[in-house]
Amino acid sequence: MIPALLFPAFDPVAIAIGPVVIRWYALAYIAGIVIAWQVARRLVTRPPVAGTPEAMDDFVTWATLGIILGGRLGYVLFYRPDILVTAPWEVLYLWHGGMSFHGGALGVIVAIAWFAHRNRLPLLPFADRITSVVPIGLGLGRLANFINGELWGRPTDVPWGMIFPHAGPEPRHPSQLYQAAMEGVILLVVLQWIIRTPALRARPGFTSGAFLAGYGIARITGEFFRQPDPQLGFLFAGATMGQLLSLPMVLAGAWLMARSRRVAEAPAA
Repeated sequence: MIPALLFPAFDPVAIAIGPVVIRWYALAYIAGIVIAWQVARRLVTRPPVAGTPEAMDDFVTWATLGIILGGRLGYVLFYRPDILVTAPWEVLYLWHGGMSFHGGALGVIVAIAWFAHRNRLPLLPFADRITSVVPIGLGLGRLANFINGELWGRPTDVPWGMIFPHAGPEPRHPSQLYQAAMEGVILLVVLQWIIRTPALRARPGFTSGAFLAGYGIARITGEFFRQPDPQLGFLFAGATMGQLLSLPMVLAGAWLMARSRRVAEAPAA
């Protein structure tokens, strides 16, 4: 017998008032957006100034739409393209679950570019402030995955292996917690150190590049412990879809960091 931990009997529903049901997953999204927004408001005015707190207030709506629309469309395109053929209307069924980080990231990138252009904000400095707080939502989202007992890990014999409901009798890696630590806590600490270091903050695109590369490395690493999506399994050279989608992020992030140059601070009026 391999020693294993039993998955705690979490209720995925956080609040239920009559027909109104609020799940932990929804609360994770809400809390992640609200906390990240408040931190970004304080960062946006640090020199070199990338915008105003009021601009960040306005951007929250854009970011939310980018996350939801991009996340859902990305999930369908990357993980369930069959829906487009068999039941395309289900693309709109957000309540059925199914969100892709990579799709959400593309949605937010489009939102940042569009918002910065419309409001004549410096694109890369503005993006740097936003990407520096994204791991807050990522970490909370992975914890919600754990509470839901979903996206479990591969079978293992480590002492902390866990038996998840609906995942068979084998102990598995609690990979959601691994990813919460890497994509959430560790990446957040690194990015906050970068964005709060004046010399690095003055290099437009450096923080955004560090986020892309850092997330890509964390996701590729975490996928070695996570069970692949059953409808896809292992793909090219034994890689998972998450790993294949994360590799371009690492390359793009490294390119952004390499090309970033320090800008001179504007003289005081």
